[in-house]
Amino acid sequence: MFESLSEKLESIFKKLKGRGLLKEEDVDAALKEVRLALLEADVNFKVVKDFIQQIRERAVGKEVLESLSPAQQVIKIVHDELTALLGVANERIHLAPNPPTIIMMVGLQGSGKTTTSAKLARFFKREGRRPMLVAADLKRPAAIDQLIALGKQLDVPVFYSKENKDPVSVCADALKQSRLDARDIVIVDTAGRLHIDEELMDELKKVKEKVQPKEVLFVADAMTGQDAVNIAKSFNDLIGLDGVILTKMDGDARGGAALSIRHVTGRPIKFMGMGEKIDMLEPFYPDRVAKRILGMGDVLTLIEQAQDTFDQHEAEKLQAKISEDRFTFDDLKDQLKKLRSMGPLENILGMIPGMGKAIKDIKVDEREFVKIEAIINSMTKKERNDHTVINGSRRKRIAIGSGTTVADVNRLLKQYLEMRKMMKMMKGVGKKGFKLPKFIPF
Repeated sequence: MFESLSEKLESIFKKLKGRGLLKEEDVDAALKEVRLALLEADVNFKVVKDFIQQIRERAVGKEVLESLSPAQQVIKIVHDELTALLGVANERIHLAPNPPTIIMMVGLQGSGKTTTSAKLARFFKREGRRPMLVAADLKRPAAIDQLIALGKQLDVPVFYSKENKDPVSVCADALKQSRLDARDIVIVDTAGRLHIDEELMDELKKVKEKVQPKEVLFVADAMTGQDAVNIAKSFNDLIGLDGVILTKMDGDARGGAALSIRHVTGRPIKFMGMGEKIDMLEPFYPDRVAKRILGMGDVLTLIEQAQDTFDQHEAEKLQAKISEDRFTFDDLKDQLKKLRSMGPLENILGMIPGMGKAIKDIKVDEREFVKIEAIINSMTKKERNDHTVINGSRRKRIAIGSGTTVADVNRLLKQYLEMRKMMKMMKGVGKKGFKLPKFIPF
């Protein structure tokens, strides 16, 4: 999402670093470029004005201009102010002292509200809670069916009624059922519209009054830029919000909504959706997002995603196989599946410091993963366990069986052998006292 803004900021800071000692006019020239970069990224004008003023007040101080590395000091100030702009720290959803905790999801139609409700249910379920979804969007018939399908996928109950057309009554019945079923989280998916209207707001006010939610979360489509900010402000003024969830953060929008919405509404961003899959919802950490924007990577989020995906016991078994040179094609297939479940590979690589620029023009074709899996599935058990038996005739048979070419099979074998060679080198380092990583997403 922040690719264009990141490139511009990196270019500005590169010029600063090349100047050595800085003068006040150097800082002003750099800040002028930062201002233009933010405005081009669709950041709210007032937000940009306040942001630049805050940076300048700190950046032209004596401790910066007379320091040994003034450019680095300026970059640190920009990082600190970006973090402050985005919210300083991650704000979790507040839980009710007496269950259930009721969360009311609001937003316009098409913002991803229904899918985000299900993602949030999955998040709480993984924390050991007992969530329930409520289909209170009765204006769009497909919304009920969509939520039921998502609930089945997650094994989370969905309360709905296709006969009752009163969302307030449906929500009241849902609360009674949640208490009977001992559900401690109730997520209410409310109606949306293509634009804000009086009828929608009246309905949401009545639902809020009836269910008394602990939190009202606004689901904003980050792709809509300043529109998302203005709509969030209207919802906050008319309904009252407790937080924001930004969706479609994996898209190619300029990022203005993410940088403006908290400042304009005064409400924290609590989560961000990083893809369409049901598991692609991340808690929003302002300092980590600031690092991504400045091209510093996001190692902490990468580690957390790896720990969620790669089981500790399985990782230790894999480490033992690598140490004993027993890494097979089945192991390779398993690790690729886990790697894919972490999200788009470009996003994963982008979290590694310094990799953003290196992978700028790299587009990972997901079909290549499918091709690799098909080739491995076409191998016999003996071939998967012992690559040395795969001769010319076997390669031809594997290619026909997988719908690929002999060249594709040869390429995979070559990559596999290079991987094993690298693992042997790692094993050698391990003997000198270096401990192999716990999570190795090969």
